[in-house]
Amino acid sequence: MQKYLITLFIGMIFFYACQQKKEDNAHETAAAIPDASCHGNIPTRPSGKGPAQRYAAAADVSHKNMVWIEGGEFWMGAADREGRPDEYPQHQVKVNGFWMDATEVTNAQFAAFVEATGYVTTAERAPDWEELRKQVPPGTPKPHDSLLVAASLVFVVPAQPVSLHNVSRWWSWRKGANWRQPQGPGSSIAGKENHPVVQVSWEDAAAYARWAGKRLPTEAEWEYAARGGQQREPHPWGDEDVEQGKPKANTWQGEFPVNDIGWDRYSGLAPVRSFAPNAFGLYDMAGNVWEWCADRYGPYPQSPLAGSSQAQPSMQRQVEERVLRGGSYLCHASYCKGYRVTARMHAFPDTSLEHTGFRCATSE
Repeated sequence: MQKYLITLFIGMIFFYACQQKKEDNAHETAAAIPDASCHGNIPTRPSGKGPAQRYAAAADVSHKNMVWIEGGEFWMGAADREGRPDEYPQHQVKVNGFWMDATEVTNAQFAAFVEATGYVTTAERAPDWEELRKQVPPGTPKPHDSLLVAASLVFVVPAQPVSLHNVSRWWSWRKGANWRQPQGPGSSIAGKENHPVVQVSWEDAAAYARWAGKRLPTEAEWEYAARGGQQREPHPWGDEDVEQGKPKANTWQGEFPVNDIGWDRYSGLAPVRSFAPNAFGLYDMAGNVWEWCADRYGPYPQSPLAGSSQAQPSMQRQVEERVLRGGSYLCHASYCKGYRVTARMHAFPDTSLEHTGFRCATSE
């Protein structure tokens, strides 16, 4: 297998793009590149930290559109050979009862939060070089001021098949991309009020949750909820393959990342509640958008990653990465099976992407 060099993109953003040491003109298959995954090398943005945004949290927590989930014990982590290294070992976890949003937070819900508080998302804040220089290797040159602008990561369909090792072939930083304009200037969420909000960072999600009097679910709560009472099944609906039977989740069908044939009726995001819920009554616990969890990313107890370099955040920054769960509309078996209940992704808390959203939980 060809070797790739992880390089730092400086300017509007800093993210890892797997660069080939020699030109790759051949289309590689999943079998030839077993390490290709949306779980690692996820693009990230530099911090655009601004003044602290203060607002009052909800006086009373509303359980409207939430589902009560009885607590219990379950085996967390992958039980088969489909998992990534950080999904092992499977270990027993106990969770207490909690409420969880039945759906991902929608554009309409997030708009109500912004209107009530005046909150400005990380994608809408220009990066601050004084903050950036604390997070990058010493001697890193300052990007041109024209590049230090508010922007976010947008998915772009390549014109032809590409190496699945190089995320820069389908992820692009776009000035003006944010939750209101998920694909940048000219795009809009008009008429998509019931779609999940995207282009929101962990910081944004946590801010919304605090305002609503809720919190982000823990990673254990998320997996327990996604399983819907099952112990070892790989998907929220059971063990049937995602493309067998009737459509069960919003994922990618066809050749990733160049052609989504839309067998599941959607190319791109789907409105919440577009597919059947799991046994707990939760929608989109697989596919549609990756969902932020409260936890910092790290290896499981007794994981083969514990103590290894792979267990460390992909950049030596002062801020630790956070966990995302559930997969998205970009997940495909040839690239990543993020729609599996044990699949994990991680990114820095100020990173926002076009396929990333969240849902809330509360113990009250």
